[in-house]
Amino acid sequence: MSTESVPAELLHVREQIDRIDHGLVLLLANRFALTQRVGVLKAQHGLDALDPERESRKLAEIRRLCESHGVAPDLMAEILARVMAEVVKNHKAIRDALGSEG
Repeated sequence: MSTESVPAELLHVREQIDRIDHGLVLLLANRFALTQRVGVLKAQHGLDALDPERESRKLAEIRRLCESHGVAPDLMAEILARVMAEVVKNHKAIRDALGSEG
């Protein structure tokens, strides 16, 4: 589909989607920056990289939030679970790095 044949309204909506996608990346980058700090704090205080109770509470909270906003809870839970798995991996790497410094 060439740009000329795309209705202006569709192009406008796509631009809005693109801005939201950009915002999602920025939000995720900010989230990872904060979880980096959490990883350092956990390592410094000898806490486990994984907090299953918090993860479970967080996923339940996200599911409720999704239901109240008409967003597929399973989709968001899957996305957030993947993000949290990456965070745990990063926390373990931080712990290992800080452990090798001492």
